[in-house]
Amino acid sequence: MQKRKRFMIGLVIFSVILTSFSFYFYQVFYGSNILREGTASAMLIDNDDTFDSLRNKLYDTRIVDDILSFSFVSKILGYQDNIKPGLYLFEPEMTNLETVRRLRAGDQIPIDLTFNNIRFKEELADRITEDTGIDRSEFLSLLNNEAYVNELGFNKETIMAMFIPNTYEVYWTISAKGLFERMKKEYDKFWNPSRIAKAEAIGLTPQEVSTLAAIVQDECSISSESPKIAGLYVNRVKQNMRLQADPTVKFALGDFTIQRVLLADTRIDSPYNTYKYRGLPPGPINLPTIMSLDAVLNYEKHNYLYMCAKEDFSGYHRFAETLTEHNKNARLFQQEMNRRKIYR
Repeated sequence: MQKRKRFMIGLVIFSVILTSFSFYFYQVFYGSNILREGTASAMLIDNDDTFDSLRNKLYDTRIVDDILSFSFVSKILGYQDNIKPGLYLFEPEMTNLETVRRLRAGDQIPIDLTFNNIRFKEELADRITEDTGIDRSEFLSLLNNEAYVNELGFNKETIMAMFIPNTYEVYWTISAKGLFERMKKEYDKFWNPSRIAKAEAIGLTPQEVSTLAAIVQDECSISSESPKIAGLYVNRVKQNMRLQADPTVKFALGDFTIQRVLLADTRIDSPYNTYKYRGLPPGPINLPTIMSLDAVLNYEKHNYLYMCAKEDFSGYHRFAETLTEHNKNARLFQQEMNRRKIYR
C-alpha cells in the first residue's frame, strides 16, 4: 500500500510538472507577445543586422514584450542564423510563432519610393538609396553604364528620362537592376499609344519630349503657363532656332542658384548650352513630372517665339512674336533686376 501511495503521489507530481511545462511551451509559442499595448508597427531589418541587433531593436522599441521567449522560438525554428532584411509589419497580439514565421519567410511589406525635384544623377542616387537598401555606388554605376542603359533603350544622357517622378511601391530589398527594370516598366506604361502618337505629331521621340519637358518645367513658375511655354519651344524647335533657355546654361555651369544669366555664361562650350547650339540638349536637365510631359504633348498652339519673366516677379511671363517686342519686355525686366540689385 505504501509503495502504491508513493507511486500515485509521484504520478500526480509528474502530471502537474508536465501540465505546467505544456502550458509554458504553449504560451511561449502561441501566447501573444507582440505589441500587447500598442498599434501595428513597421520596423526595418537592415542588411547588416544580426540576430542580437534585431532582438535589441525589437525590445528597445517595445515591439516584443518577452524577448527571451521570442529568442527561444527563433532558435527552435532556425531563424537566428537566417535573418532576412526588409521592412516588416508587426501587429498587436501576434504570437512568437506567427512573428518568427513571418520574419523567417521574408514576408516584408512594400515601401513608398518617392522622388522628384531631381536634376543630377548623384541626387537621384542619394534619393533612391536613402529609401531602399540599394548600394549608392552600384546604382550610379548602372546609370553610367553605356552598355546596360543601351539595352533599356537609352544612353548615358537620356537614361534619367526613364525615371518619371511619382510614388512607387517597392520592396526595401529590391536590387539596383530590379529597380531599373521596374522603372522601365513604368516608363513603358506611361508612354502608351496615345502619348506616342502625340509625340510623333510634334516630330519628337518620347526621350526628346522628356528633354523638352525638363526645360519647360524649369522655366515655369505658374503651372497654368506650362502649355504656353511648351508651345513656344515647340515653335522654336520646328523653326530650327536656338532654344536660348537659361536653365540649360545653369545646368551646363552646374549652378542653379544663379538668378541672372550673364552674356559670359551663354558662351560656355557645352552641348547643354542652348544659346550656343541649336536643337535640344543631349538629355533632360531634370526629371520632368507627368504634368510637364503632358504640357509638351498637349502644348498650346500660338505664334510666340520669345518670352521674358514679368518685371513684377510674379512668376508670370510676357510672350512675344517678334524680337523687337521681346527686347522691350526684356528691358523692363532687366531694369527691375538692376533696381533690386540682382546682378547674379
